[in-house]
Amino acid sequence: MGCFFIKISFSWQIPSISCLFVKSYHIPSPSSNKKRQFLCVKYGTFPHTPLAIFSDVLYCFSEREQKENIIPPSTSPFLEKVRGAIRVRHYSIRTEKAYLAWIRQFILFHGKRHPAELGDVEVSAFLTYLAERRNVAAATQNQALNALVFMYRHVLDRPLGELQDLVRAKKPKRLPVVLSREEVAHLLARLTGIHWLIGCLMYGSGLRLMECVRLRVKDVEFARRAVFVRDGKGGKDRVVTLADELLEPLERHLETVKTLHERDVNEGFGRVCLPYALERKYPHAAAEWGWQYVFPAQRRSTDPRSKIERRHHINESSVQKAVKNAVRLAGIDKPASCHTLRHSFATHLLESGADIRTVQDQLGHTDVRTTQIYTHILNRGGMAVKSPLSGVLAVRR
Repeated sequence: MGCFFIKISFSWQIPSISCLFVKSYHIPSPSSNKKRQFLCVKYGTFPHTPLAIFSDVLYCFSEREQKENIIPPSTSPFLEKVRGAIRVRHYSIRTEKAYLAWIRQFILFHGKRHPAELGDVEVSAFLTYLAERRNVAAATQNQALNALVFMYRHVLDRPLGELQDLVRAKKPKRLPVVLSREEVAHLLARLTGIHWLIGCLMYGSGLRLMECVRLRVKDVEFARRAVFVRDGKGGKDRVVTLADELLEPLERHLETVKTLHERDVNEGFGRVCLPYALERKYPHAAAEWGWQYVFPAQRRSTDPRSKIERRHHINESSVQKAVKNAVRLAGIDKPASCHTLRHSFATHLLESGADIRTVQDQLGHTDVRTTQIYTHILNRGGMAVKSPLSGVLAVRR
């Protein structure tokens, strides 16, 4: 199934229409018996008319491109303005998609009114709706709030004031899920290939999933047994430990990756995405070996921003699926995920006698209170309280 953005020439004028409204239809494809999704104008639609009558096909994207999140051109000039403000500040593609999605929801919630006509009261109403009617988590509501704050501050140049009568989603105090050393061993034993290497790095170095898949070759220093995390959470850099047991497997893996990179270069590709303006400052750096991803994708794909075909890093979802499957095969009943390996890394370090400040530096926490949550897991029985039940059951009648 493919999608078409089309433009139709009208023989009449509709003054009330200020932009292109689209609606979905399915019509038989001229080249196959399968049906293809068709987008045409909301007013004056012709769902049964062949494709040939339409004068201008603006864009076509296949099912594969939809799965790879290649975003078609927006029909909203305002959303394009928001996208430009996001990109000029070097926000990640994930943040861009999330912010645009929340702003779209905000506009639809208020009956497609322009955000310039709305203000603090409407923002509070939308965020309260998320908390009360949709029961979203506190982090989800905060993300929506951040998107709207960004829009009003940087796009409309009208910062929000104090949000009156805003109902905030409750943030529960939960302890992280931590695996025992035996459970970690069983989980890693069920991973293979690249997924095993990534799992070992997440547990052995305390890396977040995205920090791991975004690693560049130049950021791994075998001689110093160190991994440099660049532009981590909060835009911070840090240095973490590299386990001795990973030196040889990682070197063998990089030999394979280098062969793949050389093949891409011979085929006229081999250039990766560089952060910020480095690609303009160093035109040849994108093809250098040091800037390549440690865990590249199996296939090249089109960059959703630059539209250049290149080899990106491995998709994080494949790692998540592999870890989830390994948890099931290992017979672990806990709701473990990729981030559980990071939690287990911190807890096991503290169990081994590591200083909490050292663990804080390894994890990249700004506040030591964030790291202190692992000390509660260490204490026996919760805050080192010994249950009185053993003394009662020991009394013989």
